[in-house]
Amino acid sequence: MKYTTIPKTDIKVSKICLGTMTFGNQNTESDAHEQMDYAISKGVNFIDTAELYAIPPDPSYQGKTEEYIGSWFTKSSKRNEVILASKISGPSRGMDWIREDLSFSKASLTLALEGSLKRLQTDYIDLYQLHWPERNVNKFGQRNYVHDSDEKWQDNFEEVLEVLNGFVKEGKVRHVGVSNETPYGAMKFIEASKKGLPRIKTIQNVYNLLNRAFEINLAEVSHRENVGLLAYSPLGFGALSGKYLSNPNAKGRITLFERYKRYLDPHITHAITQYKVIADKHGVSLTHLALAFVNQQSFVTSNIIGATTMAQLKENIASIDVNLTTEILADIEAVNYVLPNPAG
Repeated sequence: MKYTTIPKTDIKVSKICLGTMTFGNQNTESDAHEQMDYAISKGVNFIDTAELYAIPPDPSYQGKTEEYIGSWFTKSSKRNEVILASKISGPSRGMDWIREDLSFSKASLTLALEGSLKRLQTDYIDLYQLHWPERNVNKFGQRNYVHDSDEKWQDNFEEVLEVLNGFVKEGKVRHVGVSNETPYGAMKFIEASKKGLPRIKTIQNVYNLLNRAFEINLAEVSHRENVGLLAYSPLGFGALSGKYLSNPNAKGRITLFERYKRYLDPHITHAITQYKVIADKHGVSLTHLALAFVNQQSFVTSNIIGATTMAQLKENIASIDVNLTTEILADIEAVNYVLPNPAG
């Protein structure tokens, strides 16, 4: 395993982070425990979860993911071997079954954190993240920002950090981060932190060969402000494994859940086909090509992989040993030049 350090901390994390959003829906508790046992045995020390999980969102299993991680901590006694990240859900119509108040008010943040700590069977979270902004932004597959003139949100970056600062002082949270955030939001949080408040250390956004939008503007923020990317969906919901090229109906998240079918759009499939050509040319699997590309980016602190089978998990973790040559990277850039960001 390779390791890096969460920016502006002394916390060493594995370059591969175990994503867990399938625990509690596609994966049973025993599946989850087997995945965590294997990941830890291979040097993975970073686990990411959220109060929302399992995915896709549903009240019948919301919180199960954290519960499965918590039961594994109790069974394995390995909480001290893990850097644990979790997230509070933001406002979203139709999901008030998580909490009646989905804002980032003090009451809502406190309720969310206490719920996560209880499910996770721990008294602290190493990295506590805001899953998505309160304000109107383009997220989850939305390409462009469209302003909402009727938006009720008002600037509260400083107030949110003040609440999070209270959690840090209590020892319940070590560091804070954001997710699905924009350059505007990231810089506003950084500016607000200059008043003696916690500074965001990471930003968890989508990043893969099909969606490199992070490079357009957030990569500069990452480098100049030292905020590390926790890259999620590095395989585009499994599309970059290539399994849907030969069988568009192959079993997987994309075909099981309607909201993810955008990764089966013809223009995306065309891009995946071009990357498959590169992988075959250089004798690597498409999965390893896609994951190694993310692993090697200088702004990436950790690559959040996820799997529903042990075979997938083993292949994903093994990508850490794959190094893409300058020739392979040049071939990737040639495809990206013609087909930039088909999924983002």
